[in-house]
Amino acid sequence: MSTDAGIDEGRAAFREHRWTDAYKSYTDADRLGGIPPADLEQLATAEILTGNTQAGVDTLTRAHEEYLVVGDVAGAARCAGWIGMQLMNLGDAAPAGGWFARGQRLADELPEPDAVQGFLLVPAGLGKLFGGDPAGAREVFSQAAEFGRRFQDKDLSALSLLGTGQATLMLGSADEALRMFDEAMVAVTSGEVSPIPSGIIYCAVIGNCHLAFDLQRALEWTVALDRWCTARPDMVSFSGQCQHHRAELFRLHGAWTEALGAAAVAQALFAKGDPQAGYGGYYEQGEIQRLTGRLDEAESSYRQAARSGYDPQPGLALLLLARGEATQAQSMIRRAASEEDGATRRHLLPALVEIELAANDLTAAVRGAAELESFARENPKPMVRAEAGQADGAVRLAEDDPAAASQSLRQAWRLWQQLGVPYEAARCRVLIGLACRALGDEASALMDFEAAHSVFLELGAAPAAAWAASLMQAGADDAGPAAGPLTPRETEVLRLVASGKGNRAIAAELYLSEKTVARHLSNIFLKLGLSSRAAATSYAYQHGLAG
Repeated sequence: MSTDAGIDEGRAAFREHRWTDAYKSYTDADRLGGIPPADLEQLATAEILTGNTQAGVDTLTRAHEEYLVVGDVAGAARCAGWIGMQLMNLGDAAPAGGWFARGQRLADELPEPDAVQGFLLVPAGLGKLFGGDPAGAREVFSQAAEFGRRFQDKDLSALSLLGTGQATLMLGSADEALRMFDEAMVAVTSGEVSPIPSGIIYCAVIGNCHLAFDLQRALEWTVALDRWCTARPDMVSFSGQCQHHRAELFRLHGAWTEALGAAAVAQALFAKGDPQAGYGGYYEQGEIQRLTGRLDEAESSYRQAARSGYDPQPGLALLLLARGEATQAQSMIRRAASEEDGATRRHLLPALVEIELAANDLTAAVRGAAELESFARENPKPMVRAEAGQADGAVRLAEDDPAAASQSLRQAWRLWQQLGVPYEAARCRVLIGLACRALGDEASALMDFEAAHSVFLELGAAPAAAWAASLMQAGADDAGPAAGPLTPRETEVLRLVASGKGNRAIAAELYLSEKTVARHLSNIFLKLGLSSRAAATSYAYQHGLAG
């Protein structure tokens, strides 16, 4: 194959989004006689998209040098900017800064204005955005957008709109920000934007929809991202991030097995070269492990997520709370909330309120709930209204105002039901039960506890199931022993476990198979939130079920 034929095949494969074929053809052509800098840029893109980011950076460096040789200063500056962006994703801040500085110096040497000058404003805007200056970031992105409009640069216009939307969200104007995200996504889904900026925008928009509590938008754009990634089966970059977003949606909607599967795929794609997929893959895995009571495994997953440089919150603080370390959880969530930008802080508020209540700081919990309620008034999306109502109800329960608590909690429960978020709906139902109990309506309280307990069992949420079971038990008749959520057969198995018998002996006494006894024991552990025979024995003695 000749050099020209290889270049032609590489260009055709690139146009058709066949990244591996483009890489092979361009590499063959480059080996035979070298390729022009514009084709080197496309080769670098193919390398980055297939997970070979460092190779892509090396190829972009070659393209940068070739552009300088042929006198294309704008092309060299553009490559410098993209090298810096890729190095930032890899966590190499100092080299990234050096490339941004080189790109800016070259752009300053241009005799006439050029779109690349606007492109180099993007990293400057990101620096302000994540450096705590969203107002300054919005101004910089607005300047970049002017370059995009002037030079009809679709990539620059879309990236600038994304950055402006992110800054606007941080400043508290969620509806305005979401309109900007939608407009940026229109450019992406219509095919106007090139591959790497498209992936950046897809993933950033979905993440920001979650920050804005817009679950429906996040779902719609995640479906679109999934289709985009599926149409490019050899793409690694952004595919892992797509799986992270799928895992989060699966978790919220109660499909926890599917969530773990998507998280595992995200981790695998992280290992193959999608550097931004590691945090989400491990964090979402940790969330499911925490909710199902596998706390040591959850801690390991959160620690893996933290290696990305992002703080695994609120999951890690809630893990500490689940272990009974309320004071440490309180210190952690307070620190995280104080350090984050406004949008991320609001996302932490539900956990902050829960932890402050557990730590018996009602004043701090009231402040957190009020802040969440204020945001809900400004941004009345169903999810933020559900979070605010649940927080308000929990606080009012702590203030000994069960009637007002019940009103807030029932509204929140209906919203969670409409959103299809079963775990939070069940947690709300437990709080409604507590309000009913405080009002003297024990029959309704037990119905609420039982309904929530059933949902927790179906999800596999052992700690929450044990919480609901303990509340059911507290309302049972004190005249004699009660098994709470256990069936009569499970109660009998628990009694024999407490007497010290093994599964084989229990099977012989009850005329069951050992497999059936093991299944009963598994159900007992799940229903009561226990993890060992010793814990089951202790429970049996505490509740009068032994002997």
